[in-house]
Amino acid sequence: MDIVIIGSGNVASVMGRKMISVGHKLVQVAGRNPDTTASLAKQFGCSHTLDFSQIVKTAGVYFIAIPDDALENIGDDLNTGSGLTVHSAGSVSANVLSNVSSRYGVLYPLQSLKSDVEKIPDIPLLVDGNSEETRNDILAFATTISSKVMIADDEYRRKIQLAAVLTGNFSNHLFTMAADYCNKESIDFSLLLPLLQESVERLQYYAPEKMQTGPASRNDQGTIQLHSRLLEEYPEMKKIYDAITASIIEHYHQTANQPS
Repeated sequence: MDIVIIGSGNVASVMGRKMISVGHKLVQVAGRNPDTTASLAKQFGCSHTLDFSQIVKTAGVYFIAIPDDALENIGDDLNTGSGLTVHSAGSVSANVLSNVSSRYGVLYPLQSLKSDVEKIPDIPLLVDGNSEETRNDILAFATTISSKVMIADDEYRRKIQLAAVLTGNFSNHLFTMAADYCNKESIDFSLLLPLLQESVERLQYYAPEKMQTGPASRNDQGTIQLHSRLLEEYPEMKKIYDAITASIIEHYHQTANQPS
């Protein structure tokens, strides 16, 4: 299928590569940034344009991968007629494309995407459409790209995106802080990788709540106070450590002090 990608960032890059890998043809990249748009088009071996009025009109799918806040007025510049048009944002309603095409919807990749990643995983795709026929068309297209596809309305996507931020973005920030701490304290961060891998792998078989370990889950105040002292020189890290520790203690010991 011939595809036009609107956007030239991480999502456009990774999803474009994914589409090519399963046999689709990218015919054009449209974007605002001259350098990244031209570079991505060269990578895909297709044409490019900075003028949305010059977008190819005969593509099978128009895949919009631009920042969420830029979608608000996309209909002022882009019109694909009856072309199947989807955006890739989790928190934005499909209806933002109502002035762009008569057949529109969402194809949301539930994954943290970086353009420099070498191996692209099987990315879960959440889809929706403005009619049953359009939804089925988007679903059919999505299943050519991923083995994990489901229909999800606006509310579901917004909620799953929030869960993704909590599990993915927030945990990666903790990894960043831990790596920075290890670097400053001359500790080998790679020693933690088996722990991180095991923590994620067992989530396939057990509920996260059942797998919580550590001093906070035991309300081990001796160890908690030791950690707190070690973090005196790292106030931002200490603030997060104290907040999460308090949350874990409250969660696992909330009934411990209740009167019987």
